[in-house]
Amino acid sequence: MTVRELAAAGAALAVLAAAGCTTAAGPGGATPTVGSHPASASGSGPASTGGHGWNRERLRGALGRQTGVTRTAKPTVLNGLIGAVFTRNADGDHFCTASVVDSAGLNLIVTAAHCVWDPQLGQRSDLVFVPGYRDGDTPSGVWPLLAVTVDQAWKDDGDPDVDVAFAVVQPQNGQQVQQVLGANRLGIDRGYRLPVKVTGYPGTSEVPITCSNTTTEQSPTQLRIDCPDYTGGTSGSPWVTDFDPDTRTGTVVGVIGGYQEGGDTPDTSYSSYFGDRVQALYDRATG
Repeated sequence: MTVRELAAAGAALAVLAAAGCTTAAGPGGATPTVGSHPASASGSGPASTGGHGWNRERLRGALGRQTGVTRTAKPTVLNGLIGAVFTRNADGDHFCTASVVDSAGLNLIVTAAHCVWDPQLGQRSDLVFVPGYRDGDTPSGVWPLLAVTVDQAWKDDGDPDVDVAFAVVQPQNGQQVQQVLGANRLGIDRGYRLPVKVTGYPGTSEVPITCSNTTTEQSPTQLRIDCPDYTGGTSGSPWVTDFDPDTRTGTVVGVIGGYQEGGDTPDTSYSSYFGDRVQALYDRATG
């Protein structure tokens, strides 16, 4: 079970302006201090940060953040690219979210690495992607995951900076998933402040939810967004910007995951930054 799933039921996050730090209730009920940026393989972080990773600019940004409004996602073309991830078939519980991303093979989805690969146990087996899932209906079919690609640093240590996975899905009725649904583009090095829509499937809901807000920089290797009610099951939810009304698709610049495997409160979510390492991962998955 992820940190998000353990903490979703009751963890609270408070920004203490006077003290300049952030605290959140942990899974065991303790209240450890949570720094403003996670550990990374390179140990990179703002050189000017003071106690708990906060500096004046970051504190002003935190105090000025606006929380997005979460609502039920309508069955649109864009939302139809997003689906719930189940084990074996759509009869069980869905535990993560994934979405179709453009590829030469027309067969690729993107999600969080922790949804498909446990650093202790290896690749999770018998997973299926169910795009457009609603109330037990599978309007666009059930697509088994075949080859899964995650970064070696995730396999070795669960590195939060590469909590991203690409998976090839099996064709159905002679067609690839992108031929049936279309696909969002992959966005690399798009920066930290972007207007995005985040859509995903809470594990306790049979319909997807969606929220629009502007991302902020959690650290040089992590993005953050403030949207309520993103509980367990929403890991892997795509962060989509640059909606194209002609194609009714957009550009994926993140997925819920990364720092704290997506967050330890349902009102704030994180994503690994889509930079060179994610590009290399995509190249491996499509090569």
